[in-house]
Amino acid sequence: MPLSEHERKLLAQMEEAFIADDPRLVSTLTGNRLYPGRNRFILGLTLVAAGLATLFGGLIAQITPIGILGFLISLIGVTLAISALSGLSGLRGTPRKRGRSNLNSRLEDRWERRNFDN
Repeated sequence: MPLSEHERKLLAQMEEAFIADDPRLVSTLTGNRLYPGRNRFILGLTLVAAGLATLFGGLIAQITPIGILGFLISLIGVTLAISALSGLSGLRGTPRKRGRSNLNSRLEDRWERRNFDN
């Protein structure tokens, strides 16, 4: 038996609330691992390596602007890598305090309205 429009909307709202409430559990259950800072960290390390290569290239060629450019690229890479690491540690720290009781009470209110409005 297909779901009614109201039931589909209610199910979609419950899914959104579940995803917002515990994204790590959702990613574990769906098989999608979420590593938001991993790509930024790898990009940061790549920029550091490219910046150091440019810096040493400028030193060997004795062209100061190229050396300065290499230093700036490395600095941006280090900043990006550190910000990615701090973002990852923030995700693995204490869980965010969301209004679980508020979510539960909203869901209970919707359930009550659904049962008594029909």
